[in-house]
Amino acid sequence: MIPRPDIADHPARILIVDDERHDRQLLEGMLTPEGFHLLTAASGEEALAIVAQQPPDLILLDIKMSGMGGYEVATKIKGNLATKNIPVIMVTSLDDRDARMLALGAGAEDCLTKPVERAELCMRVTNLLRLKAYGDYHNKYSQILEGEVGSRTADLAESERLYRSTFDAAPVGIVHVGLDGQWLRVNQRLCDLLGYSRHELQTNAVQELLQSEEVAGEAEALRQMAAGTCDRRVLDEKRYRRRDGTFVWARVNMSVHRDAEGQSQHFISVIEDITERRTLEAQVRQANKMDAVGRLASGVAHDFNNLLTVILGFAEILTADVAMADKHGRDLGEITKAARRASGLTKQLLAFSRQQVLHAVPLDVNGLIMEMTGMLGRLIGEHIQVALVLAPNLSLALADRSQLEQVVMNLVVNARDAMPDGGSVTIETADVELENSSFHEEAIRRGQYVMLAISDTGGGMSRETQRRLFEPFFTTKEIGQGTGLGLSTTYGIVKQSKGYIWVYSELGLGTTFKVYLPCSSRAAPLEAVSSVVTAPARRASATVLLVEDEAGVRRLSKRILENAGYRVLEAANGDDAEKLFALQADSIDLVVTDVIMPGCGGPELLSRLQARAPALRALYMSGYTEQSAAHKAGINHGLPFVQKPFTAAEFVRQVREVLAR
Repeated sequence: MIPRPDIADHPARILIVDDERHDRQLLEGMLTPEGFHLLTAASGEEALAIVAQQPPDLILLDIKMSGMGGYEVATKIKGNLATKNIPVIMVTSLDDRDARMLALGAGAEDCLTKPVERAELCMRVTNLLRLKAYGDYHNKYSQILEGEVGSRTADLAESERLYRSTFDAAPVGIVHVGLDGQWLRVNQRLCDLLGYSRHELQTNAVQELLQSEEVAGEAEALRQMAAGTCDRRVLDEKRYRRRDGTFVWARVNMSVHRDAEGQSQHFISVIEDITERRTLEAQVRQANKMDAVGRLASGVAHDFNNLLTVILGFAEILTADVAMADKHGRDLGEITKAARRASGLTKQLLAFSRQQVLHAVPLDVNGLIMEMTGMLGRLIGEHIQVALVLAPNLSLALADRSQLEQVVMNLVVNARDAMPDGGSVTIETADVELENSSFHEEAIRRGQYVMLAISDTGGGMSRETQRRLFEPFFTTKEIGQGTGLGLSTTYGIVKQSKGYIWVYSELGLGTTFKVYLPCSSRAAPLEAVSSVVTAPARRASATVLLVEDEAGVRRLSKRILENAGYRVLEAANGDDAEKLFALQADSIDLVVTDVIMPGCGGPELLSRLQARAPALRALYMSGYTEQSAAHKAGINHGLPFVQKPFTAAEFVRQVREVLAR
């Protein structure tokens, strides 16, 4: 009895061929923990000698080597009847299409680009070994059965039963395909995978529905196999449509079955489901990209907030000067207005990087949409109709009201811009249940959600546009007509709210954005009547140690504090502040410090100073949000904090509150 292909009776033998000793050792180090039996060769000639003596199960082959190169080695191995079925993975530092095409033309089953990641290397090696085992497994049984049919007619029935049992017991889908492309036989695993019966899978109508998209090079590979110029080809990714309309991604190992005279009889396709692996890879790629862009956006917002603090602060000081305001009041107003618009952009960047502080509460989404209807109508104009399709008795969503309003406005404005000649916008709500599905390329937290859908009748979007839709600063509008931050901000708000946002669009058929927000298990809070208490203005007398590395922010902060009556000692960094504190510790009532500075940051400085004066009070300030600053610098939540850009009144109020504690 032939062992099952997924149960190895000995460790797989892998030959590593590279003329660079360091590269060989690196690959050995990656593969040794997997339990493989590793062989190495420093040249193409040495590799061929090893293969001739004892063929390995798989070969990792460098393309560029002194002497015999990787392409020539691969061609010789694939041209030898005894070694042609050994899988070859070409390893190259050339990340270009021509190098890959040459490698595949030489007979290699796969390519890897240096530097090689261990996880990817192990996954590709394991998959090729598994597919080789399945192919060998199937070929051995086919040969056994065909031999028995030719030599013993009496054993035909038993052989057929054994073959069928093996065929159906395989853990991967197997299909025999006629030379005309018709599916002749399928195993049970393939029926389970695609959701059709054997009879249905053998009909032309179902086969056309399953394989609506042809993989590049597939038809040519089948032609070559039928002609005898190629025996096997691997399709790394092919998509099949299931009965329920969802898609399964598969790795397909195609080979050809020949009769005793060498004539092609039919093709054999071994179909391995890689949907989950592909989904995980897409999640990792997307997460890494968005995380990198988010860190960039957060850093830009922080530095920009420092500049805006100076601009807004000094504009406010000039506005407070009656003589200056009379003469230049309109100009100062324009400066302030532009700076506040810029401040709004930094808030959008922080929202995209998910570093805004959200106040999520149970929220009636239907009520919010109804309240915004009038404003939305004015926002999009009379040439566009707004239709509401709101689900009755909708569950409460857990979300930040102001941020969700921003999401709705961004999506409605996006719909308006897609319909310059008019059209209609439909806003829908519904209670839905989400679960993991291959339809979405991200992991889904299963549960109940409130869906908010906004659809337009515009021109739709291409696939390429949809792939880049949520990237910051990406826009299809003309220069000067959009910042490219609207949808990226929407994405950040939704993800920070632990929700999901997906887009559905076809060219000429409009676009639908669907936002899914987690349902709340609590009732909506009662709105409290707030009272604003304004502290009476009074001259201060305390001494403040001001620590800020940005000179403009430091000068502005000092002027605001001195105008409020405080005595100010200033330092440009933590080390200077510590020296200043050592000289005047008894007279300092409060330390106002930036959170993140070169060298000694705010939290470290405060720790040093409070070691000398435990009762010392402090106020942090930063261009990051409190939540982000806490994460980046390790400050404790709840400590006094003022976010840049701030107004003079806000800054002084915070200082007074801390001193009053």
